[in-house]
Amino acid sequence: MRFGFTMPNNGGVEDPHEVVEVAVLAERLGFHSVWVAHHVFNIGYVLNRLGNRPYYDALTILTFAAARTERVELGTSVLVLPYLQPAGLAKQLATIDRLSGGRLVVGVGVGSLPEENAALGVEYERRGPLTDEFLDLMVELWTADDPVFEGEFFRLPAEPGSLKASPRPVQRPHPPIVVGGNRPPALRRAAKWQGWHPMTLPPASMASRLPVIDAELAAQGRSRADDGFRVHACLDLNLWPEPRDRPPKAPMHGTAEQIIDVIGQYAELGVTDLVLSGMMSDPATIPDSMGRFAAQVMPHFT
Repeated sequence: MRFGFTMPNNGGVEDPHEVVEVAVLAERLGFHSVWVAHHVFNIGYVLNRLGNRPYYDALTILTFAAARTERVELGTSVLVLPYLQPAGLAKQLATIDRLSGGRLVVGVGVGSLPEENAALGVEYERRGPLTDEFLDLMVELWTADDPVFEGEFFRLPAEPGSLKASPRPVQRPHPPIVVGGNRPPALRRAAKWQGWHPMTLPPASMASRLPVIDAELAAQGRSRADDGFRVHACLDLNLWPEPRDRPPKAPMHGTAEQIIDVIGQYAELGVTDLVLSGMMSDPATIPDSMGRFAAQVMPHFT
């Protein structure tokens, strides 16, 4: 089991340098990865939580974290692709992968805020097909000597050699792509790529969805076991999922032994990475929470 931590770029922290310091601390404490969240506007439930407090740009924060760290993976949790443009994003991500020496993990999703889609002029009901095409185009730009693409939403000139996409990522053929979301289309999308990155799912809920991913992988001649497929569990450090016959989230007030037992349930399902977040707490408490988790829990799984 590998452990990651999400930097509070979405936490309303006034000083962005404090956000990046979480990545520095995570590396020092032995976490395997650090992550950033993504929205463009404070709108809908984000507005309700933050008001006009800062929600920092995901890739700018990740670039600063790349410069301040040497070992940890650098992930996006998750980029809402319909809000972005594929050629520009492919270049940004390849640049981060090269700057970091090949440490990037690309977490993506379709988004769940119709209000934000409307504000950006993106059709909400078509966000799934757009995301699929977006990913295919980015991979074409990362891997093809003479990229060409013709789709419903995006196209490149059809004449080979008429353009080049540079730089390419360090990781070949490209950085791992992990897909957020809990519904069947997201599970099928995750199986096409390198991993599943769901948010706040209890072990029982993950167990009910993993057979869908396994069947999709098997249809491609792949499996989680032999393909290096990543399964992430993304949880708030101060809110711990409970069984379905209890509230979906409850304060993480258990002993270290109880928390270790819950993580063990994820491990039995084949979860490869536990990604924690301190978003819902006072940012000032994050270092202490990370330190306690690293000292009391992580040694049992590393």
